[in-house]
Amino acid sequence: MTWAAVIGSPIEHSLSPVIHRAAWAQLGIEGWEYRRLEQDRESLPGFVGGLGADCAGLSVTMPCKQAVMPLLDAIDPLASAVGAVNTVVPSSGILAGFNTDVTGIASAVRRACSIQGRSLPSSALILGARATASSALAALGELGMTTSTVAARRFGGPGSVVAAASRLGVAIEQVLWSDVEAVSKAAREADLIISTLPAGVADPLAQCLDVRERQVLLDVVYSPRNTALRAAYEAGGGIVAEGTDMLVYQAGAQVQLMTGRSPDIDVMRGALEEELERRSQEGRAS
Repeated sequence: MTWAAVIGSPIEHSLSPVIHRAAWAQLGIEGWEYRRLEQDRESLPGFVGGLGADCAGLSVTMPCKQAVMPLLDAIDPLASAVGAVNTVVPSSGILAGFNTDVTGIASAVRRACSIQGRSLPSSALILGARATASSALAALGELGMTTSTVAARRFGGPGSVVAAASRLGVAIEQVLWSDVEAVSKAAREADLIISTLPAGVADPLAQCLDVRERQVLLDVVYSPRNTALRAAYEAGGGIVAEGTDMLVYQAGAQVQLMTGRSPDIDVMRGALEEELERRSQEGRAS
């Protein structure tokens, strides 16, 4: 049986199976299985080394986005520049790594601006400095920006956005998260804020934001959807790019890499929204 999977840790609540299975059904692909497989840095080498011809591909999440890179035979130049792989595709005995988070972020921002009739933003603030922040930095390049500001608790270490900026050939201004005044100033001046922080971490910033009308926010946290950042933007007349759109667009690119066929993004989005509503109802009932 041909199979694909999302790997990472923890993985039990991943929505990737819902989205990929919906895409496969829409494309008429039958007899494939999409799995959730718990993998961490320690188990990853043995797992990747044991992949056979029956594997169509892997969706890779934390903490494996950097750890998987030395285990691959080839890495797409964009993924190499970003320093993170979120998609692995076996082909003719070769394991190739790709990064579709970049297109997911850029597409989510484009869609939000298009719906609201707003031109694409020309300046940005990224919150966070690890793998998703590096993908966001590359996405800003796709949106036409070559400079941006990054706010984080620290900037060093493996997988840092600073190293990604150097490889991508873009300039970033570094602002420490502890400098509330500097972060708030950067947020006021940016046309777009992309938060790559875990749920709740950006709440203190939301309390001191002075949102400009039609300023754009992409918060990658989509569950819970109603974050403090989102509430501040909606109250201030800002535009919210959906974190669910980032998830759907990056998954759509993964499906194309794994199957060679382009899925219907609206079908994938509908399946995701239905599953999120189902989980919400279960949460209210418990």
